[in-house]
Amino acid sequence: MELRVLSLYPEQMNIYADRGNILFLQRRCEWRGIGFLHAGAGPGEPVDPAAYDLFYIGGGQDRDQRAVAADMVSTKQRELTAAADEGAVLLAVCGGYQLLGHSYQLGEEKLPGLGIADLETVREPGPRLIGNVAIEADLGEGSRLIAGFENHGGRTYLGPGAQPLGTVVSGHGNNDRDGFEGVRRDNVIGTYLHGPLLPKNSWLADHLIALALERRYGARPDLDPLPDELEAAAHESARQAAQS
Repeated sequence: MELRVLSLYPEQMNIYADRGNILFLQRRCEWRGIGFLHAGAGPGEPVDPAAYDLFYIGGGQDRDQRAVAADMVSTKQRELTAAADEGAVLLAVCGGYQLLGHSYQLGEEKLPGLGIADLETVREPGPRLIGNVAIEADLGEGSRLIAGFENHGGRTYLGPGAQPLGTVVSGHGNNDRDGFEGVRRDNVIGTYLHGPLLPKNSWLADHLIALALERRYGARPDLDPLPDELEAAAHESARQAAQS
């Protein structure tokens, strides 16, 4: 059994220590004896939607996000949409989350998005939305808490066809107005939570691993439990920071 992961634009979209998400997935697979294959796809490089089962895109600086947006739409949109439609896991964080939607406003410029999720990101008057954040999310196994850190100037609004990842317990969320955070569509998850996200929420990492393996092998595996004392402490620290 092997988890196959593709990082999109790993050199451009890699701020806020979010490379730790990939390392955390790798370690949790290795500790269970699950193979781990990881590759990257940068500007101009094609994507095979059948070759990988978990796709990841992190956040980037505005200049990098501008370049990535145009390249992603021209060289990867069709393949990533096909992968999402066929049940692949796609985790998009911060700037990557914004690129899941129809468009992203950067200054006076409107950048194209993948259109995989029904959302728009705009610029509005007001400060950046920065701080620790906690949300309640139900991914099919009951409500769980996800904790992390957010830092975004854009405000994201979900369309009528979109489901939020969760509701804000503490922090700003998508736009500091509607109480929603992130987006979820089938096995696609977009969120502003980083710092990185998965080491602070080990149950979410395992959920994504199981979904991706189910796509490859046809049945969702029962993952062996791991001694998660350190992971639990990291989650509790992030939760307390968000709710203090």
